[in-house]
Amino acid sequence: MNTTLAAPRAVSSTPSSPTPRPRLRGFTAEAVFVGRSLRHSLRDGESLLMAIMLPVMLMLMFTWVFGGAIDPSGAYVDYVVPGIILTCAGFGASSTAVYVANDMRTGIIDRIRTMPLRAGAVLTGHVVASVLRNLIATAIVIGVGVLVGFRPTANLGEWIALASLIALYILAITYLFAAIGLAAGSPEGANGYGFILLFLPYLSSAFVPVASMPEWLQPIAANQPITPIVETIRALLMDTPLQGEAWWAIGWCLVILLIAVTWGAWLFRRKAGRR
Repeated sequence: MNTTLAAPRAVSSTPSSPTPRPRLRGFTAEAVFVGRSLRHSLRDGESLLMAIMLPVMLMLMFTWVFGGAIDPSGAYVDYVVPGIILTCAGFGASSTAVYVANDMRTGIIDRIRTMPLRAGAVLTGHVVASVLRNLIATAIVIGVGVLVGFRPTANLGEWIALASLIALYILAITYLFAAIGLAAGSPEGANGYGFILLFLPYLSSAFVPVASMPEWLQPIAANQPITPIVETIRALLMDTPLQGEAWWAIGWCLVILLIAVTWGAWLFRRKAGRR
């Protein structure tokens, strides 16, 4: 009896490669990381509280302690609130540097790079969440200012323009702090580097007129980014004519944003790419 044996099938020694997972489309990844950053903000209640309390305490100190010596008429609160708004934005945005540096240190970027999404979405999440937090903090600061005597005279259009300018400034400075967080070697270092930027409002017309400063300091104060921004905010709040400072304010915000985004993208590719 003839028996025909079937030839054994050739077994490939090369394992089949897994099918790559499709990348998330649209802004799904960004939305996920915005939610993540907002949840971290709520859990880190102390940082959120300090970002609001410190500007409020500064406003109360300048209004009740120094205000009488600077302007005995009591109108100093109308002058100082725009400067406090920018100070509040700076304090709130500075935490972004710490959050980004912490993500770099803990290795979350390594995990993100193995997922089918844009790794840079984590930066977008930090920035958008910071803008939302700071807009809420700014509204609280303005409300406290009204309680201590601030009386803005802006109309609806000026309030909309004011909110747009403040949001643009917060976006620009937050991206700058995010880039600082990437550049720093640790969250502590990011906090220290970012703290330097918080002194800029004190070297501007935020708290005192430029003309009252020493002559050698006046050109520096008049030509740095904060002065045209704070003067534009002041003009919008008090319904006074806008001068050329408005275009300078928008221009400075766009320049800072462009530099920060470019620097941050370069740092992210350089640091996250080699991890």
